[in-house]
Amino acid sequence: MTKGKLYLIPTTLGDNEPLEVLPETVKKTIERLDVFIVENQKTARRFIKKIAPQKEQSTLQLFPLGKHVDEMDTQQYLDVCDTGISVGLLSEAGVPAIADPGANMVALAHKKNIQVIPLVGPSSIILAMMASGLNGQNFAFNGYLPIDKSERKKAIKNLEKRSFDRNQSQIFIETPYRNEKLFADLKAMLSSSTKLCVACDITLPSEMIKTLSIQEWKRVPIQIHKRPTIFIIHKL
Repeated sequence: MTKGKLYLIPTTLGDNEPLEVLPETVKKTIERLDVFIVENQKTARRFIKKIAPQKEQSTLQLFPLGKHVDEMDTQQYLDVCDTGISVGLLSEAGVPAIADPGANMVALAHKKNIQVIPLVGPSSIILAMMASGLNGQNFAFNGYLPIDKSERKKAIKNLEKRSFDRNQSQIFIETPYRNEKLFADLKAMLSSSTKLCVACDITLPSEMIKTLSIQEWKRVPIQIHKRPTIFIIHKL
């Protein structure tokens, strides 16, 4: 019997129409699958209904994925692939396994010799890097910076030094309600000539992507509180 496959299914980055930013392939894949691994069952069902309204919700089997789920349970999620049933790994926002849960499921699929099929969709990290004008040939994603103020300032200086030493753009994110504090620290800690890209609400009508030097940012007021934002720095 042919094994089922693991499809990595992207979602939108906000409350816009799925087919504005997702290809028809994503819609067709969701219409074909009944088993999904998801971070949040409620939002997953809402997204599935929005992109495939004719699909019967009663046929869906959703496996939860997250920090409150026993890892031993997740090891069984791909067993259905042995019976020829394919599974979709559904991101909460953007693409699965990139700054998003799911990498362990992908690793398990490889271990079980299950074909992994990544589908095209919006990645806020890649879209921000594309639009930043910074070094797209050499960049690194660093996740979240420390919450502690002194540790965060130390991390900012370390990333700036790494950017200069390696000619490497440094990408990081923050919980949206802490954006303003991080932005203030970046303006206070970074050299005046260091470039900073602030990319928020990517793919949404309110999208803003702007790259300026720190000296220039000090004269430009922006409102990024509670707006999903990507930060990229580069020191030449």
